[in-house]
Amino acid sequence: MALLDDLEGDISDVLSASWDVRDGEVVPSTENVALSGGGVKIAATMLYADLADSTTLAMWDRRVAARVCKAFLAFASRLIRASDGEVRSFDGDRVMGVFIGKTKNTSAIKCALKINHVFENHLKPKFAAKYEKLRDGTYKLGQCTGIDTSEVLVVRGGIRNNNDLIWVGRAPNVAAKLSGLRDSPFNTFISGEVFDAANDEAKTHNGKAMWEERVWKSGPVQRVFRSSWTWKP
Repeated sequence: MALLDDLEGDISDVLSASWDVRDGEVVPSTENVALSGGGVKIAATMLYADLADSTTLAMWDRRVAARVCKAFLAFASRLIRASDGEVRSFDGDRVMGVFIGKTKNTSAIKCALKINHVFENHLKPKFAAKYEKLRDGTYKLGQCTGIDTSEVLVVRGGIRNNNDLIWVGRAPNVAAKLSGLRDSPFNTFISGEVFDAANDEAKTHNGKAMWEERVWKSGPVQRVFRSSWTWKP
């Protein structure tokens, strides 16, 4: 019964704990959010970059899949950091970036388009040159990046020595769902709120619109924008 007692205790502790929620001015990390009752509230733009159909790739060759994932997560993480974002989570073949500040939406959009550029013009050609199955089209490499913005509550979940930050709010959930859309060559999806708040440099190029508005009928938000554009880092 000892384990069951511990489980009951965990639930009771969460239900009875008093919250100490503070406004955050920087993107929080695990060590500055208390495990018991701690929380940080921030206005954040969340970016998720997700490798498409990695399960099929892993079923074909685990080592090739591992190489693709490692390369994708490495350059996506580097671009998030170079775009004034912070990397805060990995989930298999997906990375989460957090952007705050006055230009957070513009920065996140430019980062997403740079991810698309590197994926299409560097990762795909290099892997296709090395692996025939990727070169002959048996398996098509793809990715999608989703972005949304909202107020987010950051708490710490898990148990002592085994815990991580949890990002609670609309933006992390919507961005994650947008990154799961598959509509190539439209590899970047953003919410209407992100589009409205972004600067013009992230919306048009030489007078041409970079985004197409769509209605997301099955999604948690209806107004979204998609783009096939890339942005050279």
